[in-house]
Amino acid sequence: MNILGISAFYHDSAASIIQDGKIIAAAQEERFTRKKHDPGFPSNAIKFCLEYSGLELKDLDAIVFYDKPLLKFERLLETYYAFAPKGLKSFITSIPVWIKEKMFLKRLIHEELENIGKYDKKKTKLLFPEHHLSHAASAYYPSPFEDSAILTIDGVGEWATASICHGEKGNIKILKEMRFPHSLGLLYSAFTYFLGFRVNSGEYKLMGLAPYGNPVSPDIKKYVDTIKKDLVSIKKDGSIWLNQDYFDYATGLKMVNESKWEALFGFKTRKPEDELLQHHCNLGLAIQQITEDVVVMMAQEAKRLTGSENICLAGGVALNCVSNGKLQKSGVFKNVFIQPAAGDAGGALGAALAVNYIYYKQDRVVDYKMDAMEGSYLGPTISDLDVELMSKKYKAQYQYFENFDDLAAKTADLLTKENVIGWVQGKMEFGPRALGARSILGDPRSPEMQKKLNLKIKYRESFRPFAPSVLAEDVSKMFDYDGISPYMLLVHPVADAIKKTLPEGYDDMNLRDKLYHLRSDLPSITHIDFSARIQTVHSETNPRYYKMIEEFKKITGMGVVVNTSFNVRGEPIVMTPNDAYRCFMRTEMDYLVVGNFLFSKTDQPEWQEKDNWQEEFVLD
Repeated sequence: MNILGISAFYHDSAASIIQDGKIIAAAQEERFTRKKHDPGFPSNAIKFCLEYSGLELKDLDAIVFYDKPLLKFERLLETYYAFAPKGLKSFITSIPVWIKEKMFLKRLIHEELENIGKYDKKKTKLLFPEHHLSHAASAYYPSPFEDSAILTIDGVGEWATASICHGEKGNIKILKEMRFPHSLGLLYSAFTYFLGFRVNSGEYKLMGLAPYGNPVSPDIKKYVDTIKKDLVSIKKDGSIWLNQDYFDYATGLKMVNESKWEALFGFKTRKPEDELLQHHCNLGLAIQQITEDVVVMMAQEAKRLTGSENICLAGGVALNCVSNGKLQKSGVFKNVFIQPAAGDAGGALGAALAVNYIYYKQDRVVDYKMDAMEGSYLGPTISDLDVELMSKKYKAQYQYFENFDDLAAKTADLLTKENVIGWVQGKMEFGPRALGARSILGDPRSPEMQKKLNLKIKYRESFRPFAPSVLAEDVSKMFDYDGISPYMLLVHPVADAIKKTLPEGYDDMNLRDKLYHLRSDLPSITHIDFSARIQTVHSETNPRYYKMIEEFKKITGMGVVVNTSFNVRGEPIVMTPNDAYRCFMRTEMDYLVVGNFLFSKTDQPEWQEKDNWQEEFVLD
C-alpha cells in the first residue's frame, strides 16, 4: 500500500510517503524553495518522496490532503455571517482567494500533480481527512503505544481548534473537540502579535522570552488576572472561551484589537525591532503560565475520558516545549510522545497514516524501540559527490577524512577551542528542529557562546536560548530529567550539581544583565530560569552525531554540545551542501563539516556574493 500525504496552502507545506504503514520519506517544501514556512504546493517535496521511495505517481494507491477545504470554507462563511456587518473588508479580501483556490482545490491538486507525472485519476484515490484527525494520526501511529490518549491543539483546522481522541488497537476515536473562534493556539498567537513577533513563526520566541519575566513581580499576577477576567474564560476540562470584543482574527486583518489591548495592559503594541522591556517579558510569562495550565487541564480531561497511561501530542501548540515539560512533570500520564513535526507539516504524514489505518484498515504493528519516526531523519541525504561538486563551484578548500572517527575527534577538539561549527550529516530532519543532521554546534561550557551564536552567526535577538544535545545515557547527570527527548520538545531544569548561585536582586535585574550572568557550568545552554530544551542523542538513530559528542566527552568529561539550527534568522534550515557552504561563508562560523569533509574559514577563497541575507529572507 503506497500512500502520498500532502499539506499545503496555509503554511509549512510538506509531503510524505508511507509504504505498507512504514514511513519512508518526508520533507517540508521550504527547504527546497528557501522560502521559510512556504505555503505553496509542495512539488519539490513530492518529487523527493517519490524518488526516494522508488515510486511514480501511477504507483500510488492514494493521495491524501491533510484537511477538508470545503469545511473550512463553511466555517469562513458562517463566521462572517455571525459577525456581520463587521469584517466586510476582510470578507472582500478573502472570498475571491477561497473561491479561486480552495473551493476548487481538488482540481488544483490534480493540475499540480500532472506537472510531476502521469497517473490514473480514477484508479488513484484523492482523499481528505479532517485537519485534527491528521494531527492525531501523526502522533498516535508513529508512537510506541497500543493504547493512548491523543491531544491535538493548534490555531484552527476546519472548525476544531483542539481535540481529545483515544487511540486503541490501531483505531482513533474522537471524543471531544473545541471549536473556532475559541482557540488556545490563537490566544497564544495573539500575544505573539502584541509582543512584536510574527504570527505562525514567532511563537517560539515568545516561549523563549517568557522566562525573562520576573516571577516575583506583582505584575505577573495582575496580567494573569486581567487575561482571565477580560480575554479568556477557562473551564474545568481545559476548554476556553475567548472574548471576541478584544480579538480581530475571526473577521479582521489583525490578530487583536490593538487599542483595546493597549488600554487593557497599559502599553503600546510592540513593533518587531523595538527594544524588549520588562513589561513585555512579564506579559510573556503570564500567557505562558496560562498556556501551561490549560494544557495540563486538557490532559487531565483526556486522562478522565480514556483512562490510558499514555498520551500523544500534536498540533502547533505541541511545539511549546515548556508546557510539554510541565505536562510530563505533572505525572498525569506515565508516558508522553510528541510528534516532532507537530505543526501543519506533520499533517502531511498524519493524513497518509490516517488513510492507511482507518480508510484501508491496515493492521498496525508496534515493534520498535522508541517510535517509528526514525529519529525524524526522513529528508534528503548527501553524498561525497554532492560535496565535491559544491567545492568545485565555489573553489572551496577542504580536508577529506577517510575515517569518520578521526573527523569526529577533530571536530570535538575544535569545539573545545570555542570554534563555531556547521554540521551536515545524512538525512535532513523533518520538522522545525535541527537534530544533529543540519546543525550549528558550539561548546556549552563557554560563557560567550550564546552571545556569539546569536549576534555573529544567527543574527537574531540576544535573549534567544540554545539547546543542548546530550548523550542519552548522560542526561540525568546534567539535567533534572531521566528519560528520553530525541526531538528537542521537552524543557527541564539543569541539575542542581551544575547550577551557580544567583546574586541578590537577580529577579530585579534588566534583561541584558540577567542574560550574561553565569547560571551553571553549561552557561550556553542554561536558560534564564535554569531550564534547557533537551535533545537526547541516540546511537541507533544518529550514530555520527553520537560519536562526535562521545569524542567531546573524552576531552571535557561532558557528553553535551550546543545545538542550534543551521540557518540565519529568517532562512529555512539548510538542506544541501550548497546551502550549507553559502550560510557558512556569509556568517562568522569558523568551520564547516559536511559528511567526511572539513572546511576551515581561513582556507576559503574570498566570498564574492553580496551578503544580502537580510534582504533575501523575511525576518521572522
